[in-house]
Amino acid sequence: MDEQMFFRKLKDLDTSKEVLGFLGSLEIMSDVMASAALQRISEVEVDGSGRNDSGGILENEVFRALCFQFEYESSRLSNSGLLSALQALIKLRVDPRGSLITNLLSEGQERLEKGQLTTKNLCDFGEALLELEGSTCVILGQILSHMQGKDIAKCSPSEMVTVYRMLQRSIAPGEGEQYHDLLNRMNNVTLTIVSQLGPRFLSIVLNSLVVLRQTQAVSLVIALCKHAVKHVPYFTDDELVHVLEAFLYFGHRQQIFTEALEEHVPKALFAMRPETVSTVMKYCCQKMILSKPIFDAVAEVLISDADGFTTEQIAECLVPLGTLNYLPPNAPLLFGKLESILRTRFGQFRPHTLLNLLHSCVLIQRYPVNFLAKIFSPYFLQQLQAQPPGLDRVVTSQLTQLFLTATLECPFYEGPKLLPKYQVKAFLMRGSSLDVHLLNRVKTGLLYLLKKRIYFATEVSTPYFYTVDIEIKLDEEGFVLPATQREEVHRRLALCVDGPNRFCVNSHHLLGEEAIKQRHLKLLGYEVVQIPFFEIESLDNCRRMAAYLRKKIFPHAYGLRC
Repeated sequence: MDEQMFFRKLKDLDTSKEVLGFLGSLEIMSDVMASAALQRISEVEVDGSGRNDSGGILENEVFRALCFQFEYESSRLSNSGLLSALQALIKLRVDPRGSLITNLLSEGQERLEKGQLTTKNLCDFGEALLELEGSTCVILGQILSHMQGKDIAKCSPSEMVTVYRMLQRSIAPGEGEQYHDLLNRMNNVTLTIVSQLGPRFLSIVLNSLVVLRQTQAVSLVIALCKHAVKHVPYFTDDELVHVLEAFLYFGHRQQIFTEALEEHVPKALFAMRPETVSTVMKYCCQKMILSKPIFDAVAEVLISDADGFTTEQIAECLVPLGTLNYLPPNAPLLFGKLESILRTRFGQFRPHTLLNLLHSCVLIQRYPVNFLAKIFSPYFLQQLQAQPPGLDRVVTSQLTQLFLTATLECPFYEGPKLLPKYQVKAFLMRGSSLDVHLLNRVKTGLLYLLKKRIYFATEVSTPYFYTVDIEIKLDEEGFVLPATQREEVHRRLALCVDGPNRFCVNSHHLLGEEAIKQRHLKLLGYEVVQIPFFEIESLDNCRRMAAYLRKKIFPHAYGLRC
């Protein structure tokens, strides 16, 4: 039988039993035919998830005879036959320490050292080694050294992906200077073939760029991220995780990608692994994306199947609700489920994870009163201090805000208090710092309105840990007092100058840490006046700004107390 007829026949066989029966009927076949037969057996025995059902095949007489031929005639095999067989046998989980795999590896390495392998051969050899467990970095390094002298532009997309994977496996973090030129050439070539990459190849390349810290490959990253949009419905869980982690690592965000996630994720969520669900939420949280369809669907998943999630994954799914100031429609059920989890799995949470989770709850007015005594206990505080990042300012800010919330919003709480030595003097507002440019515009308008700078103060520290953007004091008759005056102050106005960074991205929805600040300032006696960026960005002169501020701050009348 000639090779072409053999290959056509082989392609029509759907089980290893059929393939082995077919091989048993042949009197003679070339090494290329034998390798192709092994490849076909590996394809039907190893499913798409990598699961191997080849246990019985390895004992089959025809299969063993095939292996015998490869083991003892390896020096006579063609390069493609040798490497094709090696790939198939590794996929079939033939003992990597046995003489068959050892002989084929030795033969391949000998030909490698003699420079007898083509670019395709090098990639095939590398692909086989990547499937082997244990250390094969020495041979991979040799393959990469030979690849540096090859014309990368002639590689197929699958070969390019293999080289990326070899580099990822071979280069330790912070090293790899010797492959700098190879990587740059690969990145440039890959940029021209992005449109040819399917979901699997695209996710592998993005993951490799992350591991290899290719922050300079901006054009390639942008092109890959844009191309990822069309593949969102087709990514496997692992692939989607790699893509999302790449978006996070490279600081990339696309509205069209978010829309694709919102279309796909809610429908696929119940079939996704917990790691994938938590990564989607972590992506939304870090990018400040309030996606109600995704958040609502994740809440449903947690209510029905939270037991399948680790405590870390539960926190990663719930913290974004507080960060982005959102309560899903089924909030009572969701937080009832969380309380149940905390009662039964409290000790499984890492201390900092637990604090972050409970702090996010109070941002959206869900009060973990039953657990505050444990949080403020000396034992828990010692645990926080003993583990990185310890009791840094972020951690002490969260503790202090929990304590302030218990004081202001939970007057019935009678448990332990947070000792003063653990309290901060001022909260660290990580995600919603003051927009100085916006503040200056408001100050200019106020100066035009009030005539003198003495009638308002900016960035005022309060005894309650918060900093007020602009404070205006009024007496009992409504006259504006000098900012330094302490007596006869009847009303205090807190102007919150809210720039875009205090809102969820592409929305007018306040972030959790700014919402709780404004809520607490009201409880502390301030009259809060919100001045959001989207109301004043079109006010192009101080007169228009002053008119806006007058209407906003003094809707009826005002006067100045000299």
